Parts: sequence; C-alpha cells; structure tokens
Amino acid sequence: MLRRKARRDRGDQHGDPLDADQERRVRAVLALGGVPQADLPDGVQQVRLRLLERAASGQEAPRDVSAWAAVVASRLAMDWHRAKRRQERLGERLASLRQPDHAVGEDSRLLSVAVARGLDELPDAQRQILVLRFYADLPVRDIAGELGIPEGTVKSRLHTAVRALRARLHEDEVV
Repeated sequence: MLRRKARRDRGDQHGDPLDADQERRVRAVLALGGVPQADLPDGVQQVRLRLLERAASGQEAPRDVSAWAAVVASRLAMDWHRAKRRQERLGERLASLRQPDHAVGEDSRLLSVAVARGLDELPDAQRQILVLRFYADLPVRDIAGELGIPEGTVKSRLHTAVRALRARLHEDEVV
C-alpha cells in the first residue's frame, strides 16, 4: 500500500487513483444516496474518471482524496436521482400521448398541426432551443453547452419562442 501511495504521489497515471478504502467509501456514499446496487460500479468509475480528468487538466490534486471522492459521489447520487425523475417525467409525457384515439380526438390532431405550423414560423435559433428544451427535455445548462452560447441567451430565446408560439396558437384559436 505504501508503494501504491508513493506511485500516486509521484504522478503515476497508470495506477488506480482510488485505494480500496476510498473505493469502499465512495460505494457507501452512493448507496446511502439511493443509487441502486447495480449502478454502484459505474458510480465508482465516474469518481475515478473525474479524479483522472482533474489530474490531466493540470489541476492540483485534492488535499484529501477521500473527502473529495465522497463529495463527488454525493453529487453523482443527486445526478442519478435527477436523471431518474427526468426519465419518469418523459415516461409520463409519452404515456399521455398514447391515450386511445377516441379520448384524444380531433382536438389533439388540430393542436399538433397548429404547433407544427407555429414551430415552422419561428426563427431557426428559437425553434432549435424550443425543440431541445421541450422535445429533447434538455436543461438550459446543457442546451447552452451544446450550442456554445450563454445560458442567459438560451433563456431569452426560449422565452421569446414560447411567447410567439403561444400567440400563434391563440391567433389560430386552438387554445
């Protein structure tokens, strides 16, 4: 174990950045955070990856790797729950779209056509952000990262696009 630590301190990038105790601690934090047993190995790998990325980017090594790894693991657990909730919401949306045709009726088809026309009339930048936000269910931060624009710009375009689409639907007397 002393050799392993000595190698890590010298910056051996081929060694495991987490020792056995740190790995157990990461697993415990993930498990206590509600991550299922089957996903724990992936969580541990994510912590390893973040530690390696930190070293590769030239950042200073954390003073206490165990504490740093535990914080990263708790954030991963929160991310896991957010992703699970996002999937559940998406499942609910899809389930609501699969209602029997007799329950949905002509009103739903009319609304779908009106929304499609309204989207076609939006400027490309607004349409793109609207589709990424509501159809791909991406958060504003991810949209900004994907498009390489500030979050404020995404929010502004999203607000303008929603307002324009809503006005169009009212104009067509669909809603």
